[in-house]
Amino acid sequence: MQAKELSTDALLYTGDALALVLLTVAGFATHGELSTAGTRMLSTYVPLAVAWALTAPWLGLYREATVRDARQLWRPVWAAILATPLAALLRSLWLGEGIVLPIFVLALGATTAGVMLLWRTVWLLVRRR
Repeated sequence: MQAKELSTDALLYTGDALALVLLTVAGFATHGELSTAGTRMLSTYVPLAVAWALTAPWLGLYREATVRDARQLWRPVWAAILATPLAALLRSLWLGEGIVLPIFVLALGATTAGVMLLWRTVWLLVRRR
């Protein structure tokens, strides 16, 4: 790998992680729990980040040719759709609870897909300059 590719990968990994942090914080904020959530946010963020880390590379989201092609912006959406049920399962195991309500999985999937699509679109536009 060339140094430029490593730099691109590092920026994408970091951007993805930050996008998921913002998504988690926004989720707790919209439920009015941000001020009391503290480390409870980790029970959502970590499973989501792990599920994303397992799904995104499989869909080529760190390949230079993929991230530079606007026609490939369906991939972060699909990765989010695939990662979210796994994240919900991991979260349930972490908390020692049953599987969460399907509406939670749907809402998390939709918002994750939207946030990752937005972030990856910004990435694409900045890289094209």
